Amino acid sequence: MIEYSSLDDTIVAISTPPGVGAIGIVRLSGNKSLTIANDIFRGKKLEEQKSHTLHFGHIVNKDSQDIDEVVIGIFRAPHSYTGEDIIEISGHGSPFILAQILEVCIEAGARLALPGEFTQRAFLNGKMDLVQAEAVGDLIHATSQASHLSALHHLKGGYSSELNDLRERLIHFSALVELELDFAEEDVEFADRTTFRAYLSEISKKTHRLLDSFKLGNAMKNGVSVAIIGRPNAGKSTLLNALLNEERAIVSDIAGTTRDTIEESLNINGYLFRLIDTAGIRQHTDDVIESMGIERSMFNARKADIIIYVKDLLDEEESIGWLAPYQDKTIEVFTKFDIYQEKYHDQPASTILQSGKILLHPNHYDIGIQQLKEEVFKLAIGSSVSREDTIVTNARHYEALKHVADSLNDLASGLDNGLTGDLLALDIRSCLYYLGLITGKVDVDKDVLGAIFSSFCIGK
Repeated sequence: MIEYSSLDDTIVAISTPPGVGAIGIVRLSGNKSLTIANDIFRGKKLEEQKSHTLHFGHIVNKDSQDIDEVVIGIFRAPHSYTGEDIIEISGHGSPFILAQILEVCIEAGARLALPGEFTQRAFLNGKMDLVQAEAVGDLIHATSQASHLSALHHLKGGYSSELNDLRERLIHFSALVELELDFAEEDVEFADRTTFRAYLSEISKKTHRLLDSFKLGNAMKNGVSVAIIGRPNAGKSTLLNALLNEERAIVSDIAGTTRDTIEESLNINGYLFRLIDTAGIRQHTDDVIESMGIERSMFNARKADIIIYVKDLLDEEESIGWLAPYQDKTIEVFTKFDIYQEKYHDQPASTILQSGKILLHPNHYDIGIQQLKEEVFKLAIGSSVSREDTIVTNARHYEALKHVADSLNDLASGLDNGLTGDLLALDIRSCLYYLGLITGKVDVDKDVLGAIFSSFCIGK
């Protein structure tokens, strides 16, 4: 587990991604940032300049040799990202040059920052709460519009505001209950139980709404896994290529062409879907490699969020029986309509299709693909989500909210059974603790902080 050092250190890191670019940024944060930058900079006296200003000059090494022409940004405490003095050195994006600038900063007294240490300092210095700090990491790793908007909503404090509202209501009632304990001998009731029951009901509904949103939040953050399964030569790879609008998988009339899984990403309405094209599933095969592919196909289908079952209209074999337990996450797609029509002139395909099935007609293939995308989105996401909605995307938050819900149930039960104020106060404190654990308004274990910030990139 990463241990973060004292806030007295001045830290430095390259804050732009690895590789060659037009511009690269080296960032310093700490009470010696201005002094260190001034020592290696040839231009204006940085310590005499105002906050939020830019200055052109040269970075030099200890032998006063030029390293690079740079623009330096000054952000004085407390009006900076970390709440400390920050210096941002914008130079040319050569990895060699940036490494040289980093080296002279360390020689002048800075320490190389650990992963996420800039954001950790922002949290410890009160510039953001823990939800917002985690949202920074989510924003950096956003892979779709949905994950981007959700992280931005959390970073702007929308989620924190909702949690703080729940917390303030509980604190208000807790104070009244604690006051009753001071006047226990007078048998005075300051906290109206009827009003508190109404509070509990409202808080419980909000908590369960947040818990219920985690499935959607997980889809936003990690994408929705979609397994494309079916018998050999049913048209699975053709369907994958059509969904992606590119020739990603090899298509052949030879059954068993796909032996291993192929994974690709598809964006539907701003959400990420991970498509998995699998080997054709049949009951009997003497091919060892194909058997392994079939086992992997079944495994991927079981763990997937959605199954697209591709079925050849001409296939007269019995449906895949083991799919029965997964009908609620399965979309059936029928293929080879043109060949079916040639064989059965007097039997329209509609007679074998039930509601909810999708028919891929060769003459209207694009329409069928669009219909399939809509069905996949509807099954995974439901209706569109407002950017102002708070969606839980973090497993740590989800676990804490489950504890909140349990404590709220205990509180409601206690009220119904006429528990005394001192026992009610214990359940309220439990609720407040777990709500505070999410936002960092209680002492969060150092191991938890280490786990959170170690997933960040260095320089953020």
